[in-house]
Amino acid sequence: MSLAAVPAQAQATTATQGRSPSSGEAVLRRQRVRESAARTYARSFPIVPVRANGMTVEGADGRRYLDCLSGAGTLALGHNHPVVLEAIRRTLDSGAPLHLLDLATAEKDDFTTALFESLPAEFAARARIHFCGPAGTDAVEAALKLMQTATGRAGALAFTGGYHGMTAGALALTGNVAVKEPLPSGGEVVRLPYPYGYRCPFGVGGEAGADLAATYVERLLDDPSGGVVPPAAMVLEAVQGEGGVVPAPDGWLRAMRRITAERGIPLIVDEVQTGVGRTGAMWAVEHSGVVPDAMVLSKAIGGSLPLAVVVYREDYDGWRPGAHTGTFRGNTLAMAAGAATLRYVAAHGLAERAALVGERMAGRLRDLAGELPVIGDVRGRGLMIGVELVDPTGAPDACGAHPADPAFAVRVREACLERGLIVELGGRHDAVLRLLPPLTITDEQAAAVLDRLADAIASASAASVGSAGSAGSGQGRGAGSAAAVRGAE
Repeated sequence: MSLAAVPAQAQATTATQGRSPSSGEAVLRRQRVRESAARTYARSFPIVPVRANGMTVEGADGRRYLDCLSGAGTLALGHNHPVVLEAIRRTLDSGAPLHLLDLATAEKDDFTTALFESLPAEFAARARIHFCGPAGTDAVEAALKLMQTATGRAGALAFTGGYHGMTAGALALTGNVAVKEPLPSGGEVVRLPYPYGYRCPFGVGGEAGADLAATYVERLLDDPSGGVVPPAAMVLEAVQGEGGVVPAPDGWLRAMRRITAERGIPLIVDEVQTGVGRTGAMWAVEHSGVVPDAMVLSKAIGGSLPLAVVVYREDYDGWRPGAHTGTFRGNTLAMAAGAATLRYVAAHGLAERAALVGERMAGRLRDLAGELPVIGDVRGRGLMIGVELVDPTGAPDACGAHPADPAFAVRVREACLERGLIVELGGRHDAVLRLLPPLTITDEQAAAVLDRLADAIASASAASVGSAGSAGSGQGRGAGSAAAVRGAE
């Protein structure tokens, strides 16, 4: 029997039946007592994973889940892929030192070779690499410092909806007001409009909205009274991840490259979440043909282990020794796992596979949107898919978009978890379901994900209608949930 044919609820409970959940519950209790209030994913997913393989995660209570979070995009090959485990075991068995700061090692040399072979040829031909601390946010900090050193300038250009990390400089670039508001300023950043077709900042949407966004940037930078001091860099994502899975139009990206090049502004592209095949190309910039001045890379490049780098044009390499350091920038195991992952993705055409499967999944979700008006928009690129949930009874904006419905999105996420599916939320109002499955997802698993997601949305929608009806309103979101599920089968 196929995975898709087994009811989701049955799949979630078939493994290791009879196991006592007490140990998992105790772990969760201790976590709540011991860990900080800043924990996030643990609040959304109150499970204790004990095993994982590929796309499947098993909890301490024996329930199994299909993981569409993948470590926020870190697990390009899924959990515990054999090629990653083999690279780690081989390195451990070799006796290679696991921590050597920034000393040269065979593992580092091999990783750098694999990475440069994967980068756009024109960029890699004149590139340098700097190994940073283990998180993407540190690589963003390094890229900013690099360009500040090279240009002698201090400010930066960033975009609405952008997310670049939680350290001071990266947070200053990030658009999310809620995480920035309690903190002092992290430096002068000029916020520019990102072309978000569904909720266009100019109220027109489509290609016209993207053209206006590009024109605005160009006019603002050239306006002597525009208030913009020449910046050290422009920082952008080719697809905004945390911002709600918003792909930038290729023409707009090319316009940003032209505008920055003409004005001597270095262009930094943050590929922390989009890299290593996620969007249907090895690197998201390849869709547009843009060659940036620097690329910030992390997550999947470490093959599931912590690793972050900034790769940049050699012209900007004006740093003095020790200008940006980090104790754990010499992670030998991550370099070995990362090199194996990069080569596996390339050798097995997983970027092309991501494009194919992603378009198929997005197409089915768009069909589902015709049945369920709570789905306002389906968008993304490759296996980076966003489903924006809305209140269809609310007044639409100038582009026809209904108000975001974050409370409903939370109910859908919970319904997904009940059905053995892990999906997280993001976007401007945390109302976008974000699908980031591993690039190794099978056709069978993709079908199971869509079945469970469709059922969860339909069920939550029907429950909302029922609640509204019991309150006497007679109105509510989403009619015909059963039909919607049938349409998704």
